[in-house]
Amino acid sequence: MTDWTQPARPYAIAHRGASAYAPDNTLAAFALASRLGADMWEVDIRVSRDGKVIAFHDKILSDGRKIVDLDYKDILAHTTAELRPCPLLDDVIALAATLGTGIYADIKDNAATLPTLNALKHHEIHHAILGAFDPEAAKILEEADSPYPRSVLVPLGAEPFDYAKGTDVIHLCWERMERPQDTLTPEMFERAFAANQRIAIWHEEDPIRMAAIRTKPVIGICSDRPEMVNPMGKDLPFEVVCHRGANQVAPENTLPALECALAAGFGFIEVDLHITADDEIVVFHDPTLERTTNGFGAVTSQTLAQLRGLDAGGWFSRHFIGTQIPTLGETLELLHKYNAKAYLELKSAPPLPVWQAVQAAGLEDRVFFWSFNTDAIREMRQIAPKAQLMARRQDYPSLATTFADYDPQIIEFTLTEGTDDFAATRADGRRVMVATQKRDTDTLTQVIHAAPDMANIDAPFEIATLIASLRADCHD
Repeated sequence: MTDWTQPARPYAIAHRGASAYAPDNTLAAFALASRLGADMWEVDIRVSRDGKVIAFHDKILSDGRKIVDLDYKDILAHTTAELRPCPLLDDVIALAATLGTGIYADIKDNAATLPTLNALKHHEIHHAILGAFDPEAAKILEEADSPYPRSVLVPLGAEPFDYAKGTDVIHLCWERMERPQDTLTPEMFERAFAANQRIAIWHEEDPIRMAAIRTKPVIGICSDRPEMVNPMGKDLPFEVVCHRGANQVAPENTLPALECALAAGFGFIEVDLHITADDEIVVFHDPTLERTTNGFGAVTSQTLAQLRGLDAGGWFSRHFIGTQIPTLGETLELLHKYNAKAYLELKSAPPLPVWQAVQAAGLEDRVFFWSFNTDAIREMRQIAPKAQLMARRQDYPSLATTFADYDPQIIEFTLTEGTDDFAATRADGRRVMVATQKRDTDTLTQVIHAAPDMANIDAPFEIATLIASLRADCHD
C-alpha cells in the first residue's frame, strides 16, 4: 500500500462521474466531476460482444438488449441517440490522465479486469483502485501483480472483513441503511488498519450523513455530487454569492443549481422572485417564460400550478428535463438544510409576502434583499426595519447618498468602480460586495485581489479553484 492511500481527507470519488448533473458514465459527467472537485471517478466497466471495454453500468440498454449480445458500434449508436454516448474505457482513462484525476474502477465483467489494468498502466494513472462485487476480479489482479490497490464492494448484509479478505480496500455499499454512518466505529478502522486495509464508503448524497462520514479515516467517499464530499466553497477569504445558483452546472434558479452551490459549501445563493397569478412566490429570473421553460407569456399571468407544469430544465440539457420552477418556500428550506444564506432579488414579488415567508422560516438574519425597483426596497425597509438590504454604488452620485437612501448594510461595487470606497464603507459598518458575471481567469483574479467581503459571481467553482491554486503557489 502506498502513501497516497492514507489521504489527509477522504478522496471525493465521483459516482459514475457527476451523475447528479450529467448522464452517468459519460465523458461529460467525468469532466464535470473534476470541475466540481472530484479526486477520482468511479467508472463501471463492461465488455461488449466484440471485446470492446466500455464505461457502462447496466447489463442492458434502455430497450432491453443485453450489452454482451451487442457490438460496441450498436451500443454507441443507441446511447448517442439518447444523448448519453457510451465511451470506451480507454477514452475515459485518457481524459483522466489529461485532467489529473484518479480512477476507481468498478469492474462488472471479469473479462474486463486485465484490459482495465493494462489501460491504467498505459496512461500512467498513479491513483487508481480496482474493484468489483465479485471477489474473483481481485484474485485475477493479484495473480497479475497489479500495482494498484484492489477493492471488493461489500453488499448490505455481508460481513465486510470476511467478504473482502485479502484485498486492500473494503468498499462498503451500505447506502440503503438508515444510519450507515453508525457502523463506522473506531473498532472497525482499527481492525482494517491492522490488516493494512483501507475503507471506502458507499455513494452518499445526504448532507447530514456526509458531514458525519467525511471526518472518518476513510480512503474515499463516493457521491453522485462530488462537490459535497470536500466542499471547496468553505474557508475562502470572502463569501461567494452564487448568482442564480451553480448556473453553469444546472439550470439557473432551479433546485439542482441552488443545491449544488450550497452542497459545495458556498455561503450564499442569489435568486430572483416573482409573484404568480394566485399570489404565490416563485424563483425565476425573466419576466416571461420563453427563455428557460417550454412555456410562454408573463410569469405573473400564470398560477403556481400552471408554472409547476412547465419544464424549466430541458433548455439547459436533456438530463434536466422535467425540472420544475421552485417556490420561495422550497428555497428557504434549502437554507435550513445546508445552514446557508441567500440574496433575494425582488422582481415582481412584493416585499410584504416575501418578508413574511422569511419570518415564518426564521431566516431574517440569513437573507438580504435588493431590487431594480428602488421603491420596493424602500418599502421593505419600512416593513422590516431590521432587514438586511443591499444598494449598488453605481446607482448613486456619491457614497454618502448610497448610505442615506434606505440604510443598506451591503454595498455592491463593480470592478470598474475600483476599491477606493471600500475602507469608508467598512468604517461605516457596512459590507463590501463585488459583482461580476464574467468568468475568465483575469476577471476572477481581479475579484480576489480586490479583497471584498462578498463576491456575487457566475463562476463559484472556478474562483474557488483559482484561490486554491494561488494558496498552493504561496506555499511552494
